Amino acid sequence: MTRRRRACGQINFFGMNWIELVSPDQLQAIRNESQEYPVLIFKHSTTCSISAMVLYRLQRKSSGVNVPGLKMYYLDLRAHRDVSKAVENTFEVEHESPQVLIIDKGQAVYHRSHSEIDPSQIREFLGLTTS
Repeated sequence: MTRRRRACGQINFFGMNWIELVSPDQLQAIRNESQEYPVLIFKHSTTCSISAMVLYRLQRKSSGVNVPGLKMYYLDLRAHRDVSKAVENTFEVEHESPQVLIIDKGQAVYHRSHSEIDPSQIREFLGLTTS
């Protein structure tokens, strides 16, 4: 998998920039950011082939969620179990892996896991047409 680290806790996978979610303290910033625009959180298990497949699907150009202005956070569950638990408690969504959440106005308004994670459905939920 092509993965490059960037400054400010960003990771670049397949040409898409993700913000690393590494601290429970970031959850308040996510709530604040979501007051203006929805925020996506992807909870990824680096040892799970299903999670790797979902990450790839999220990033494919033809059906991905590379949406201008959408902040996307990447949570490595193996490295940051405490953050995963904090996400579960803060946004009141039971933990699953892989899992995607959309936070809007400080609340989890959309969440899916495993094969239910579909980039076209995410785009539709965000009010965008599928391309």
